[in-house]
Parts: sequence; C-alpha cells; structure tokens
Amino acid sequence: MRDFTWKTVLFLAFFMMMTISARAAAPGNERCMNCHGHMDIKGPAGMKIYIDPVKFAATTHAIVGCTSCHDRVSKGHPGDRYNPPRAACGDCHKPVFDEYAKSLHASKAGCTGCHNPHEVRLPLFVSGDDINRKCARCHDTRKTIQSHSTWLPQADLHIDSLPCITCHTGSRDYVIIMSIESRLPGSRNDFKISSYDELAALAQAADVSRVIDLNNDKLISLAELRDFNHQLRGRNMRLWGMMVPETVTHSYQILDNRWDCSFCHASGPKAAQKSFIAFPEKNGGYTRLVVEKGAILDILYGTPDFYMLGTTRSTPLNIIGALIVAAGLSFPVCHGFFRFLTRKNRKENNHEA
Repeated sequence: MRDFTWKTVLFLAFFMMMTISARAAAPGNERCMNCHGHMDIKGPAGMKIYIDPVKFAATTHAIVGCTSCHDRVSKGHPGDRYNPPRAACGDCHKPVFDEYAKSLHASKAGCTGCHNPHEVRLPLFVSGDDINRKCARCHDTRKTIQSHSTWLPQADLHIDSLPCITCHTGSRDYVIIMSIESRLPGSRNDFKISSYDELAALAQAADVSRVIDLNNDKLISLAELRDFNHQLRGRNMRLWGMMVPETVTHSYQILDNRWDCSFCHASGPKAAQKSFIAFPEKNGGYTRLVVEKGAILDILYGTPDFYMLGTTRSTPLNIIGALIVAAGLSFPVCHGFFRFLTRKNRKENNHEA
C-alpha cells in the first residue's frame, strides 16, 4: 500500500479549500457578473470588458472579491459613464512586484502582459504548456527554436519539454508534470493537450481523472499508469512530461548554469522521483494527482514519452553496458599482448621460411 504523505494531504486540503472558497465568494461578485458575465458587453470605445464567470470563480481574486481591486465604483455605475480606477498589482503582491522590477523583463511588460487578473491561477493549477503560450505572445516559438539551436541540440524537443521559466528564472524544486495529449488530425508528430470534454467522453464520467485513476483514490499507481499507456497506443494519444518548477519566481534572467547540460541531465534519478498528472477542468485550470514515486524512471512501461538522459538510469543496464564495453576493449588488448609474447617464435619461423 502506498504512503499517503502529509504533503499530499495538505495539497488536497488546499485544493478543496480553494474550490469551496471560490464558490463561497461568487455570490458577493454576483452584482458585477450580472453585466460583465455577458459576452456582448462592451465598454467605452467598444472595449471588450467581458469576464468569463467560470474562469473567474476559480481564481484567488474571486475570493477577495471584485471591489477589493475596483473599490471606487460609483453608485451611478455604469450609467454615469465614469470609468473607475483599479488597484495596482504591487498593492497586494509587493514582494513579487519588487522581484520582477529587478528582472530583465521588467522594462518589456507589466504584470497584465502575462497575467489576466480575472483568470490568474496559482502555479499548482497551470500547465507548463500554458506558461509557454504566454511567453509565445511576445517570443515567436519558431524564432526561439532557431536561436536556441545554435547551441542547444534538439532545441524544439527541449522547448516542448520545459517551461521557459525553468531555465530563465531562479525557480527551483523541479518536478515532472505529465499531461494527456491528443494527436492533431492529419499529423504524425503534432499533439495538443486533451480538453476536458475529450477526457470526460473517454472516462464516461465528469471526473476526468477516472481515465487513469480507476479506483478513484486520487493517487496514480504505477500499475494504473502502465495500463493507461497500453490503452493509448490505439487512441492517437500520449502522456507527455514537462520538468516544471514547484517554487516559481519572477526573477527573469539568463543563468550561466542553464547552459550546462548537467543542470538537468546529470542531476541523477532523485530529481525525477516526484511526478504528477495534470487533468483539465471545465474552468480552464488543472487538477494535479500525485503519481507513485519512481514512475518517471520506469521507461519501459511507465512513461515512454518522457525520457531524460542522465536521470533515467538502470544499475543492471549500466553493469551490462560496462561489461560489453570491457569485452570489446579486451579483444584488441589481449590480441596485442599475445602477439608480443610470441614475437620470438614468429621471428624464428620467418627466418626458417
């Protein structure tokens, strides 16, 4: 029986608290959503001011309420045509704001350049692919691959397997987050993260984690992972892993040690022991379920589409490989040694001939 660690308990409790709190906060925001929750609403000069109520309800901002940021809404709003100011991000997020202000990125974009305050989520509920899509708004992916290819082998594969912040911030405590992906129609190698509706149809349940978590214990065992991988082969789907930092920072920078392949590839198996599977939700976020420890290292049956050279090590295979190399080297060495020992006999035979 697997250990249900205290970290897992805290994570699930935190997720439940966030869900309950967001739902509890929704009635307090109802007045605002009566107007802003309609897709056809527009502000001055035709500006779009629609807020998706489902996505907003899943944010931490929904808990504090609309008026925490928009505290100067007049009694005559919206009829008085007064456009109320909004709070600055630094008013609540000063440590993050100060850290970002010192980064290379600060002069290029503000907080809302990457984060929609009405859809923002904690890193726990965001996929690595979503993070990279935000970066791609300004940094064209094709150009990024081209620039990285000058020094990074298989740059396209690296960019598909790492959020940009893994290398370009001081983030730490890396884990593997796996997502279920579906092959794009008419393509052999292009995939996209499977939607909630796709997985709900596959699971035949509202809880999409049931496609893997068959016993519904909120933990993915190695056996469940193996069974699911076998099923994927005929469904044009795959599990794709990304190395994502658990502790995220906003210190955007270029770090010298990220140029060194050993930062990822010689960190040893310990770095890849902790992994999760991210399941999409209706509100656009993700729920992570813990995967049995060591699943990433099971390259035969566990996660065949995630392989990190240098971390997926097998001691028996290392020994066998070393013996093969030793046997290959021993042949020319032994051959040369015996020729050296029999050199006199060969010389005498040559003279007699």
